[in-house]
Amino acid sequence: MTGTGSPSLRDFYEDPAVPVASGDARSRRQARLLADALGPATGRLVVDVGCGDGSAARAAAPYLGGHRLVGVDWSHDALRRARPHIGNVVRGELDHGLPFADGCADAVLFSEVIEHLVDPDHALDELRRILRPAGHLMLSTPNLAAWYNRALLLAGVQPVFSEVSLRGIHGRPGSQVVGHLRLFTARALRSYLTAAGFRDVRITGAPFHGVPRGLRLLDRAACAVPGAASILLAHARRG
Repeated sequence: MTGTGSPSLRDFYEDPAVPVASGDARSRRQARLLADALGPATGRLVVDVGCGDGSAARAAAPYLGGHRLVGVDWSHDALRRARPHIGNVVRGELDHGLPFADGCADAVLFSEVIEHLVDPDHALDELRRILRPAGHLMLSTPNLAAWYNRALLLAGVQPVFSEVSLRGIHGRPGSQVVGHLRLFTARALRSYLTAAGFRDVRITGAPFHGVPRGLRLLDRAACAVPGAASILLAHARRG
């Protein structure tokens, strides 16, 4: 769900080999936060912007029962895979305006998308447009300052989640290219969302499914300090 306008990036994200899903642990944590924010009311419209293959919506479904979930993505391949998991999916691009009326959404899920965008400023403007006043934004993104990235940088190693090429991985652990263009720390993300017109910004942490098995307990423990967690979960409200 990049809507970048670059043919090379479009081709990259339409490649079925490029991952469009993130870990279920992050999805469940995010869904629980959203369910708590929405409260006991039902029938709220939740728009999953950049829904990918729908696996995040599948993991969130037990926590969002009674609400209307609509998935939107610009990738035809992602929507094809998402349709079995999300009853209602539509094609849309952030660059050209999402196919939703002003102020129609009670909540927006924006999961593992912002790090792929050339123009995140316009994207957040569009999310604000479709949210009702005081509507909820649930955003997740990898943490540049994750606990292991701090150690890697001290050792002169490229941080996990960062990439210098769409053709291969250079200078960091891992082998999978996913097209990350921007990375945030907790402090930067909080400041950025506030400047974009959101209020009551709260940052929590989530584990990363790609952490080696022997380090997963440590990764889960790091979630207690959001600034050091693998994944940043931001909950904010439209100002």
